[in-house]
Amino acid sequence: MIAKSNQILGLIKRSFVYKNIDVIKKLFTALVRPHLEYANTVWRPRYKKDVEAIEKVQRRATKLLSNIKDMTYEKRLQLMNLPSLVYRRYRGDMIEVYKFTHGIYISGDNLLPRAPKSVLRGHEYKLKKRHCRKQLRANFFSYRVVNFWNKFPDDVISASSVNTFKSRLYKYWANYCYTLDQEDILRR
Repeated sequence: MIAKSNQILGLIKRSFVYKNIDVIKKLFTALVRPHLEYANTVWRPRYKKDVEAIEKVQRRATKLLSNIKDMTYEKRLQLMNLPSLVYRRYRGDMIEVYKFTHGIYISGDNLLPRAPKSVLRGHEYKLKKRHCRKQLRANFFSYRVVNFWNKFPDDVISASSVNTFKSRLYKYWANYCYTLDQEDILRR
């Protein structure tokens, strides 16, 4: 996945003489980012070195612009209005949880069981945190999303549609859009 993304990025670099922010952003989001984000909900990089390797592709894409390549990575992301790939993975997870909890996906309650009503404090869609003994299980979708989802305020969770949820989520996590630290997003 990373090799394929780097190949496409190299092709963009060699093929385009005139490079401005809009051109690079459109090419990156249309041609490269889909390779990096394919099936994010199913798999997730487990180790920090893997997260950094994936983010390195986007870092390289932002350096294609000669006038901003000396800036920090976060500044380049802000100028190009590109969220970090870490943020996009968490955002994608939360959108999928919204679809499961609000009945858009028809599935049993086995994947994301709801917390008992007697222990609810906050919104009515809180999820039950299962116990896991192995570190491998902690990276499964049904386990990794629970802490994030349960911390959301009621006004974000009670959105009437997926698009409304996306806009409320963006406002709630707006300060973390360009961050690379997973723990920053979790602390919110």
